[in-house]
Amino acid sequence: MATIGRILLVEDDPKDTELTMTALDEYNLSNEVVVATDGEEALDYLYCRGKFRDRNDENPAVLLLDLKLPKVDGLEVLETVKSDEKLKMIPVVVLTSSREERDKVASYKLGVNGYVVKPVDFHEFVNAIKDLGVFWAIINEPPPGSVRKK
Repeated sequence: MATIGRILLVEDDPKDTELTMTALDEYNLSNEVVVATDGEEALDYLYCRGKFRDRNDENPAVLLLDLKLPKVDGLEVLETVKSDEKLKMIPVVVLTSSREERDKVASYKLGVNGYVVKPVDFHEFVNAIKDLGVFWAIINEPPPGSVRKK
C-alpha cells in the first residue's frame, strides 16, 4: 500500500466521527486519524499547543472539517489555516451537513479544496468517506515539503 498521510478529522458529532472512522478503517486508514471535537482543539493540534504540544510538527495530509463546531467554527478554522504560511498548503475538505449556499461560497472563497455534504444514508456516507480518505491520504500527491514520507 502507498504511504499514508495523517488525517485530521474535525467533527463534534460522535456518531459522524464513528461512521467516518468505520469507513476509513476499511482501507486501514483509521490508525492515521487524529480527531478534534471542536475548532479550538483543531487549531491546538495544528499549532502543537495544549495537549498536542509534544506531537511531531508534521502537517496532516488532509483536514476533514465540519463547519458547525463549538468554540471556533469551521469557517474560522479554515480561514486561519489558509492564511498561515506553514499551514495553507494542507488540503482542506469541508465535510458538513450544511447545504447552505453561503457556507459553500464562503468555504471556496477561503480556499477550501473540496466541499462534501454528508449524505444522510449510512451506506452513502460510508462510501463518500472511503472515497475521500483514499483520494486524500493515498492517491493525491501532497505539495512538496508538506508531508514527510515514511
